[in-house]
Amino acid sequence: SALQAKEFLYEQPAFPESEYLFKHALTQDVAYGTVLQEQRKALHERTGQAMETLYAEKLTDHYSALAHHYTQSGNARKAVEYLDLAGRQAMQRSANAEAVTHLTNALELLQTLPEGRERSDQELRLQLALGPALVVTKSYTAPEIEHTYGRAFELCQQLDDSAQLFPAVTGLCIFSFTKGAKFQRVCELGEQLVRLADEAHSPALQIEAYYARGIGLLYRGELPAGRMYLEQAVDLYDPYQHASLRFFSGEDPGVASRSNTSNALWMLGYPEQARQAIQGAQTLAQELSDIFTVAAGSAWAAGCDLHYRDYARAQERAEATIELSTEHGFVWWHALADIFCGGALAAQGQPTEGIGQIQQGLEVYQGIGAELWRPYYLAILAEAYRKADQPDKGLTTVADALARVDTTGERWYEAELYRLRGELLLQHS
Repeated sequence: SALQAKEFLYEQPAFPESEYLFKHALTQDVAYGTVLQEQRKALHERTGQAMETLYAEKLTDHYSALAHHYTQSGNARKAVEYLDLAGRQAMQRSANAEAVTHLTNALELLQTLPEGRERSDQELRLQLALGPALVVTKSYTAPEIEHTYGRAFELCQQLDDSAQLFPAVTGLCIFSFTKGAKFQRVCELGEQLVRLADEAHSPALQIEAYYARGIGLLYRGELPAGRMYLEQAVDLYDPYQHASLRFFSGEDPGVASRSNTSNALWMLGYPEQARQAIQGAQTLAQELSDIFTVAAGSAWAAGCDLHYRDYARAQERAEATIELSTEHGFVWWHALADIFCGGALAAQGQPTEGIGQIQQGLEVYQGIGAELWRPYYLAILAEAYRKADQPDKGLTTVADALARVDTTGERWYEAELYRLRGELLLQHS
């Protein structure tokens, strides 16, 4: 009452009791700083205990606050527990940056606890939770992702934990895939996942495994085999049972499997089936209402529209992806959408603007260390050069793309690159 009378505090009506707010954050900081450190720790500990008692039936509403109080109290064990819960809760709300902060803090505090199996088990769970959040906030190729899943893989081997081995290998597979590692390595990891999933007789794990195996084969150029595995993943997927699988890798496997199946069908010569597959991916992404998945589905659809030569639609979807990715910081999908939008602009008679936007997307893509699909994106750039009547630049771009094909083994678009090279040679003549 005395503080309120002096206007240090303001009363805020609330149910069941009034709450009090400091007049200014600086006032709160000064007041907090006057409390002796040991007394402050004790107050935080008592506050955490009181909240656990008072809110026992709705503790989920207070995970972040409990994590804060136990962190400040020095109770590392309790702090790690609630930071873990707060991080997972943030991911479910698509607050992925917040999730990364909570889970990273939990891993740092965990190192202050005694070594042993319990600590290793906790670290493994935290690393596997952190991986998908990093995928969304950083990009698939961020070095932190390789470190996170690599550490999880080490812990699985130390603990002989076969149950957690699957998500660890999944993370390494996706990193290797998007980083543009040798496709032989990606296919080997995919084979390991299929073996683990089939041994577990788990449809959920089989969806992830067949997806990983399918994309490895598809983009290595083995189109029929890749299509078979991807369609198996689509057949097994149920949005009500398996929507939570996006926490394995950051991306929903139902949307991703359908989108990649569309690519396979298009390259194999089934355009109508390809359209149906990408439409199914779009519908599912909207139903799931996960922002990252919506952005992914929109970007995939824009790329497929380029295949179908529906350039106005490709531009519309790419621009929608750019807007969504800018708002939520999805660097990967922003870069892809820039490339697709530029390709659509060039095809609609604006080659100069299109080339600029494609180059912008490629620059960002290279900046995050990505190599996957680069031959395809370079083909979009070479086609834009053809539209701009610049065959020399187009031929140089195609040569770069073919060199990358030989380096990585990503051969799904190789035939188109040779066709495009022929077009540019004719134009040059």
